[in-house]
Amino acid sequence: MGRTFQVVRTFPHLTVLENVMVGAFVRASGVEVGRGMARAALAQVGLAGRADALPGGLTTLELRLMELARCLATGPRLVLLDEPLAGLSGDGVAVMIEVIRGVRARGVTVVIIEHTMQALLRLADRLVVLDQGRQLAEGAPGSVTQQPAVIEAYLGKRWLARAGAR
Repeated sequence: MGRTFQVVRTFPHLTVLENVMVGAFVRASGVEVGRGMARAALAQVGLAGRADALPGGLTTLELRLMELARCLATGPRLVLLDEPLAGLSGDGVAVMIEVIRGVRARGVTVVIIEHTMQALLRLADRLVVLDQGRQLAEGAPGSVTQQPAVIEAYLGKRWLARAGAR
């Protein structure tokens, strides 16, 4: 199992590749194996070209991708993503969604904690909606987003009006 955090923490004096290698060392039998695993993870998230950069020069999207690569370098079968879309532009959200879809396509189970409902609807097979620690709903995204308690807590009346117009 691997995970990412809402607030990305880097090793600022290490390169992107070296930051990802830290994750690889969970499973790697040596430096060269770890480097190879880290390079593969960077390629998977589209950051291979930034391997030699320092984290201080990365965009918010690149930092989130680097952290996801560090997680993937551990070789997980399940990843927990905590607010992976936080602080991203619309274009950044689209990129991250495609990367997460790629992770899923490789057979990794993805659990996401996220408040960006529109993005979750494009990603999730199943939603569990919590409010104040209480489960409001669970199921397919289309049915969950129609439930009054979910609309009230997260989506608002404008969502209901738009959904009703469809």
